[in-house]
Amino acid sequence: MEKDKNLTQVNQAAEAEAAAVEARKKQEMEDNPFLVFFKKPFTFEGVSYESVDLSGLESLSAADMIAVNKTIERGGTVNVLPEMSLEYACLISARASGKPVEFFKALPPKEALKIKNRVTNFLYGED
Repeated sequence: MEKDKNLTQVNQAAEAEAAAVEARKKQEMEDNPFLVFFKKPFTFEGVSYESVDLSGLESLSAADMIAVNKTIERGGTVNVLPEMSLEYACLISARASGKPVEFFKALPPKEALKIKNRVTNFLYGED
C-alpha cells in the first residue's frame, strides 16, 4: 500500500514537471514565434538542443536569399520555387541562426519539416 502511494506521488510529480515544461515552452513560443522546439533533444557535435531560434530570419536580406539560391543551383538543382524546398529551408535557417547547415541537415525528418514550415510561413505568411 505504501509502495503504491509513493509510486503515485512520483507519477504525479513527473506529470507536474512535464506540464511545467510544456507551459514554459508555450510561453517561450508566444514570446518568440521563431523558436522551434524539438519533440526530443537533438544532439549535434556533442551538444544537446531542445530548440533552435530562427528569429534571425527577420534580419536577412534579398542578397541572402539570392546567395542561397545560387548555392542550390551550383548543386545542380533547378526549382521554380526554391524557397519551398527543404534544402532552401536548411540553408536559410543556417544563415538566420548562425548554426552550420549540417546542423539542419542532420535533424530528424519531422524536426526538419518543422523548420521548413516555419521558414515557409515566414516567407509567405501575411504581415
